[in-house]
Amino acid sequence: MVVGLVAVLASILLSHLELGAEALKLCLQIAVAMIAASLFLTALFVRQIVEDRRQIGESEQRFRRAMEDSAIGVAIVGLDGRILQTNPAFATMLGYSREEIEALTFFQITHPDDLQIGRETMISLKEGKIDAFHFEKRYLRKDGTPVWAQLAGSVIRDEDNGRPLYLVSQIEDIDARKQSEARIAEAETRWNFALASAGQGVWDLDMRKGGTTYSGTWVKMLGYADGELDGDPDRWLTMIHPDDRELVAEADRAHLAGETPFFEAEFRMRHKDGHWVWILDRGKAIERDAVGRLIRAIGSLTDITQRKEAEARLIVSAAMLADEKERLRVTLQSIGDAVICTDAANRVTFMNPVAEKLTGVTSGEALGKTLGHVYWAVDEETGQRIGVARASTGGTAPAEQNSRAVLVRRDDTRCSIRQVVSPIMNERAEFCGLVIVFQDFTDARALQRQLAYAAAHDALTGLANRSSFIRTMEELVDRSGKADAADTTGPVGGTTNSAGDTTGSIGEHQFMFVDLDHFKLVNDTGGHAAGDALLKRVAEAIRGVLGPEDIVARLGGDEFAVILRSGSAASGMIAARSIIDAIRGLNFTWDGRPHSIGASIGLAPIRAGCGEVDEIIARADAACYAAKAAGRGCVSAAPDEDIKGADTAPPKPLAAAS
Repeated sequence: MVVGLVAVLASILLSHLELGAEALKLCLQIAVAMIAASLFLTALFVRQIVEDRRQIGESEQRFRRAMEDSAIGVAIVGLDGRILQTNPAFATMLGYSREEIEALTFFQITHPDDLQIGRETMISLKEGKIDAFHFEKRYLRKDGTPVWAQLAGSVIRDEDNGRPLYLVSQIEDIDARKQSEARIAEAETRWNFALASAGQGVWDLDMRKGGTTYSGTWVKMLGYADGELDGDPDRWLTMIHPDDRELVAEADRAHLAGETPFFEAEFRMRHKDGHWVWILDRGKAIERDAVGRLIRAIGSLTDITQRKEAEARLIVSAAMLADEKERLRVTLQSIGDAVICTDAANRVTFMNPVAEKLTGVTSGEALGKTLGHVYWAVDEETGQRIGVARASTGGTAPAEQNSRAVLVRRDDTRCSIRQVVSPIMNERAEFCGLVIVFQDFTDARALQRQLAYAAAHDALTGLANRSSFIRTMEELVDRSGKADAADTTGPVGGTTNSAGDTTGSIGEHQFMFVDLDHFKLVNDTGGHAAGDALLKRVAEAIRGVLGPEDIVARLGGDEFAVILRSGSAASGMIAARSIIDAIRGLNFTWDGRPHSIGASIGLAPIRAGCGEVDEIIARADAACYAAKAAGRGCVSAAPDEDIKGADTAPPKPLAAAS
């Protein structure tokens, strides 16, 4: 159009320049041609513009449909961070409507911890350092919960000056993937931690990759660095102890042949520094090819050196314990004492032959039975069962000894035993059972009783002897003195003297010194045998006229002593006369020759203030001498003034009285 106008103006101007008709005609033709060309070109340009607009409209329509229908979020963001336009997918992902989200900036919907990456990306775009971006960050939903998203986009620039205009971003929701990755990472962390804590290494044989890889724990177990053993799948076989290779090869063959579900073997491997490490190897083939050849296998290795060393020590200890147990068994079988062992439930676990013999129960019958079915011990004096000690947990229980036990057998026969019961406690001070050691003490106890009887009785007459009688008198005098000091009246409980006789209640007692008359003549004519026989008859006569509570003793030779429990002097006189009459009435004959003897008796009271034993005996002895002086065969009582003056008069020794 501009060219055509120029041509018209030129033709007008030339007409004023008085050119020729031909020249003017030529100029007009040229102008018309140029105008026609201009109109043609204009038509072409108009057509192109219309076509371009149509294409732009179609392109915009496609973009809008793609944006609207996209399954992932799309957002157009200004350089100031405002959200210019978004699609429903992005709005739905964050729980907003399109109108709500397009009124916000990306700073408002981005997690605070991820704002910096967005700012840095925006700065780089503005400075022209980048034209596209791709990163992950967290958005905030409308309810405030975070959601992971993956962003990919580019900057739209002005075509003339290259100035950035806005950003187009594609936002994909990857929250589920991130949570899954977190769970996997957590599980892997726990798995790796568990393996490392347990000292287990992992190996992975993959024939596609051409070798075996080992975990860090595995290689460190053998003193190597990470990756140092990776590669050759057969290298680990060369590190196995020669004595263990056959075992490992057989376990490997059995698993590859499908005979075992897992490969498992314990063997030694050489450490990098040369020493041997015990290994527990477990593995499994997880993939095979079409013909059954191994493609992949995974397994673990555990250092069990300490366990193996402990097992070796236990084997040695067990052997030593077995030897010791056998020695103890032989010892217990061989000793002369009876031994019974029980467990914590009081069941019999062991009996030696001596125990079988004493109890009358065989070991086969006793094992597993409660102790009461096998062993029943009672107290010799009370007849009550003797219990066995069971220590409480945490307490101490020393061995209990009993020398007065009587074993009652199944057939109701009895034997005296001496037993020691010892509780068995473990290292935690818990009760585990009992050991009962006992001996047949029947003969020893009978001998003890004989010795005790002999020590307290006269061997000839069976009466209390001098020493036991003196002890009994000392007890009576001591008790009388204590009763007087306490100002008590009436009877007090009795006691037992050294001769085994009961002394009865405390009060006034009467002491008699008995000396035989004409006894020396019997010894001189009949001999000591006759004298001994007569003394026995005398002892029986004295014992026969007295009560069971009275005490009779032979002091020596033909001298006897009596303690009357009747108390009063009058009753003492009556008892003394009865003794004299009984001795006088003895019809004693020896070798066909009759012998007649008598007795003189001195009587003294035993009561508070009567003095010591020697004083009482001395007074009774003096009274006996008085009876002999009075013609023998009578009783003489010590006068009361002797008692009152006992504190000043020196005591007459018993030897002098004899």
